[in-house]
Amino acid sequence: MSRRPSIVVLLSAAVLGAVVLVALLGNVLTPHAVTGQDLLNRLKPPAFLGGPEQYPLGTDRLGRDMVARLVAGLQMSLAVALAGTLIGAVFGTLVGFVAAHFRGWVEEVLMMVVDFQASLPFILIALTLLAFFGNSLTLFVILMGMFGWETYARLARGVVLSAASQPYARAVVALGAHPVQLYGRHILPNVASALIVQITLTFPQIILLETSLSFLGLGIQPPNASLGQILGDGRDYLSTAWWISVWPGALIFVITLSMSVLGDALRDRLDPMLKQRTS
Repeated sequence: MSRRPSIVVLLSAAVLGAVVLVALLGNVLTPHAVTGQDLLNRLKPPAFLGGPEQYPLGTDRLGRDMVARLVAGLQMSLAVALAGTLIGAVFGTLVGFVAAHFRGWVEEVLMMVVDFQASLPFILIALTLLAFFGNSLTLFVILMGMFGWETYARLARGVVLSAASQPYARAVVALGAHPVQLYGRHILPNVASALIVQITLTFPQIILLETSLSFLGLGIQPPNASLGQILGDGRDYLSTAWWISVWPGALIFVITLSMSVLGDALRDRLDPMLKQRTS
């Protein structure tokens, strides 16, 4: 008998749905352009604190509308995190499949690379690559894709090794199926639930990584905007214009918390070992 999702899980799903909806349709929520400046109204507080009514959440140091900035930053942060998560998931899964298929020295070399990646703090790798190659949006997205791929590689390798000993896998091989068909049609569906759970757990980590680098000025560069960049822009105005940093900080907190709660719920529901314990 399946348990109903808790109120916290339902609330987290509703929050994420609202965030995605705002990211998709947010451009129609404000008449102001994200780069539009109004220096006469710079550092104005939100409308509910006595600020101009045309700026519901206030303005920044250049008089730009905070609603437009937050929508643009949300779109960029979600797009970068989603692209990075998918790149890491696909690449790591392929590495795990190749290691489990060829075994021998190929597996040893690949798992050595995996262990090397896992042994180093990724923030140091990111800072080194950004300092050496410079920064561009394409490079930054690829860099986000390098985060966490080793987890997918280990997960996929373990599932393939376990599935290879099952009767159905031996039967498929005995019938002459190509390895691509074996992994794509028979083994990948068995690892899909675990990969989906891992994606929901990696996604908020990539958002935090992207916002941290953008906060330091090493991530998304102007004229593009991200939540971390907006947060960094307001650090010099915390005592006079707190809303510049509070709004993006609150969004980052809500998104990562909701995604983590949803990921834990999916893990509890899809993990067969947990099902056996609770049944």
